Amino acid sequence: MTSIAIVGAGPQLGLAIARTFGSQGFDVALISRNREKLDGLVEQLTAENITAAAFPADVLDRDALTQALKDAAARFGGIDVLEYSPVGSFGSTALTHPTETDPSHVQHEMEFQLYGAIAATQAVLPAMREAGAGTLLFTTGAGSLDPVPAVANVNAAAAALRNWVINLHKELDGTGIQAAHVGIDVSIGMSVVPGFPTAKPEEISPVYWELHTTKRDQAELVFSG
Repeated sequence: MTSIAIVGAGPQLGLAIARTFGSQGFDVALISRNREKLDGLVEQLTAENITAAAFPADVLDRDALTQALKDAAARFGGIDVLEYSPVGSFGSTALTHPTETDPSHVQHEMEFQLYGAIAATQAVLPAMREAGAGTLLFTTGAGSLDPVPAVANVNAAAAALRNWVINLHKELDGTGIQAAHVGIDVSIGMSVVPGFPTAKPEEISPVYWELHTTKRDQAELVFSG
């Protein structure tokens, strides 16, 4: 069996990615903070004949995140694909313009985006190296590509994650392990900015499948609608 662990699983993009991989026979491990919401997603996927399980963990708690991924690997016999896209940072941190930003404004976002991604990778990469196969996928919004002054601290951390992932892709080239960044240059579901393009989650999720299958040589794909 093959499996995917989705860190930051939610009812939009996370669920769509789960369905995309699950429809191809993947078991699905769902990781986020809220057990109740995860259980609801598991119920939806189970009803669609996709094997899924919940592993609650906060990405800010490195030990809990690592344990959740170890538990998922034990449950499904390993993790073949890791997808990291935790959400919710906008509601838990002050947003700052570049001239207003001090290190403390960026630190939370670095913990949430970059450091969580590094911890998740460290939890699954040794087994992938041993197998000589695996896929590591990481998601950011458009601000990692073209920053917006009103969210400078969030964009700075997202850009750091993007930089690290592209570098990881270079290091792992030739090992059988794919690492890639997905930049989402649209609003998912509904636009919060008038005139900004939108896309449904199920329109975006095939990008992840392509990076796992037919586009393993690419370090980055940007979805812009």
